[in-house]
Amino acid sequence: MLYAFLKTLHLIGVVMLVGNAVVTLIWKLAADRTRHSSLIAFAQRLVILTDWWFTVGGVILLMLGGYGAAAVAHLDLVRIAWLLWGQVLLVVSGALWAGVLVPAQIQQVRQARAFAEGRPIPEGYWQAGRRWTIWGILATALLVVAIALMVFKPL
Repeated sequence: MLYAFLKTLHLIGVVMLVGNAVVTLIWKLAADRTRHSSLIAFAQRLVILTDWWFTVGGVILLMLGGYGAAAVAHLDLVRIAWLLWGQVLLVVSGALWAGVLVPAQIQQVRQARAFAEGRPIPEGYWQAGRRWTIWGILATALLVVAIALMVFKPL
């Protein structure tokens, strides 16, 4: 029963993390396409907000549930290849998020404060947005591969 509960927590965390990554990308790109400065500024603030609630919250649940379930089931997190590589992919994705995505988001939200009142959107905003999109897709793809490893356990 404890194992099932922890595995459920783990899966809820995965859904929160990956779901937020995908949905945020879609609605941020949709907002950017409007070129409407106040709408873009609002969307940019929501990127930061949803990252704190759903990305960070998802990671916490994912780790509590995953490591808890592994401990209850006496799984070796290093010797079982699919578990090891799942963790590696999570860490690499997290490093991309912390090292590239968050700085781009912070840059964009600061710029958005300035253009929210109708001022022109600077080119730096669009450059940071392209960087955020490209690296965000890669970070999310790594998570999808980790999910596949957890489901298929191929190694």
